[in-house]
Amino acid sequence: MMIKRIINNALKRLKIEGKLLTPDFYAEAFCQEAKKANMKLEDCEHLEDSIKLLNKDLQADLRNYHIKTIKEFVRYVVTKLNRTNSIQCTKILESQILLTKRILQVSSVLHNKEISSLSQTTIEVMESAAQPQQLDALRQQWVNFITTYDDTFLQKLKPYGAVDSSDLRKTINGLKIDASVDNESKNELKKLAKLLAASFVPSIASSVNEEIAFVSDKLRNNPAILESETIEEEIKSIISLRIALDNKTVKEMVGSIDGVLDKLSLRLIAMIESSDTSNLEVQKIKKELQSFGKKPIENFKVAHKKLFTIAVALEKNTQVLSKELKGHSMEVKLLSEKVNSLEKELENAKKESQEDFLTKLVNKRALDEMIKVKDAEFERYGRNYSVAMFDIDHFKAVNDTYGHEAGDAILAAVAKILKNISRTVDIVGRFGGEEFLAILSDTNTEGGVVYADKVRKGVEKARFVYKGERIKVTISAGVSERKNHLSAEATINSADEYLYKAKHEGRNRVEYKK
Repeated sequence: MMIKRIINNALKRLKIEGKLLTPDFYAEAFCQEAKKANMKLEDCEHLEDSIKLLNKDLQADLRNYHIKTIKEFVRYVVTKLNRTNSIQCTKILESQILLTKRILQVSSVLHNKEISSLSQTTIEVMESAAQPQQLDALRQQWVNFITTYDDTFLQKLKPYGAVDSSDLRKTINGLKIDASVDNESKNELKKLAKLLAASFVPSIASSVNEEIAFVSDKLRNNPAILESETIEEEIKSIISLRIALDNKTVKEMVGSIDGVLDKLSLRLIAMIESSDTSNLEVQKIKKELQSFGKKPIENFKVAHKKLFTIAVALEKNTQVLSKELKGHSMEVKLLSEKVNSLEKELENAKKESQEDFLTKLVNKRALDEMIKVKDAEFERYGRNYSVAMFDIDHFKAVNDTYGHEAGDAILAAVAKILKNISRTVDIVGRFGGEEFLAILSDTNTEGGVVYADKVRKGVEKARFVYKGERIKVTISAGVSERKNHLSAEATINSADEYLYKAKHEGRNRVEYKK
């Protein structure tokens, strides 16, 4: 029971002193607890017995080293034996201390917060003439660090390249991180695209034209095109067009004002001609007004009388003009409402011209326009893209069995799956019938296959229910990337051929060049 208590006390001592459970530390703690319990053990007496064998001078010298274990005693004796003379030993000791400091200085600049802090602390303690207890405590901290250091965090870098734990520089330089997935940069591009699109709206003209609307939509849907050089000239052209629209509107407004002024002028002339005063009287009044600064003030009374006569006549004619203007105002209001209605119809017609009415994806006409833009980016900047062609399996059988309404519902549901899986920079549209086409920006064949297989699995797992009856639906796909073909058209044809192969090989699969 005594031995068991000593063992437990030794383990507690190690824990309190912050030491690891190593053979040397355990033996030291066990012997201390045995001595405390007044229990003599042969294994714990080796150190004292060995010290008694030394002469008195060495025993006195030994007390300065605070030796606690037989291992430390052996090291002390070996050191004494190796000393040829005190001067040489002092030089060696100074060189060793200097070397230790340099090593610690190097360690302090390593890219590890814990080892840098520990190195700096050790340097400070060594320079302050530390006591053996302080050095022992530091040595314990270094032992704890080396025995608990964990570099498994480096394994998180494996998806981006080979990891070499012995050479961090080599590991970092070998990382392959795609800058296009930088979320912060993407958010900044989105903000800039929205700001530019807002600046395209005319400040005076009542609405934008089709060309401005098309470029605005293109920027909102694909902010990444702001990084291309081709978009600069296009933006300049749109800004010039916006200014031209404002200028045209201003001219039309000024023209309308000129027309009103012309009518007022004619009305004023008619008023003067119908008033009691003749044209000669008006001319006379004008001359009198011009001479106000030269003649006495009573001339103003004469002029006032003449002007009052004209004002009365103007009031009468103004009433007539006011009635006519009210009539014109109603005509203008009706015309304005008609223009607003036509603008809304034009906007809806434009939207419908690029959107498939059933799936709400872009239609084939819009796909043809958008892939031209993508191909221009490829030709000029080498920005690769992939094309994925999809076709719903046995779609005719669905229509024949459940009716066209069920078929339309499935088309709309598949379109939603495509839209949810696609990125904002991807373009997805209905190619025709039950076929869909996806244009995947900055994507090679491997990425296109991953995308197409996600769509395939999404369709396979989805629950298509029509009038309470579940319909089993699968989809096949073919994938090709642009850089392997001579043109965009050839890329689409290749994807279509792989789609045909997927159908021929059993459907519900993705085929591509392997």
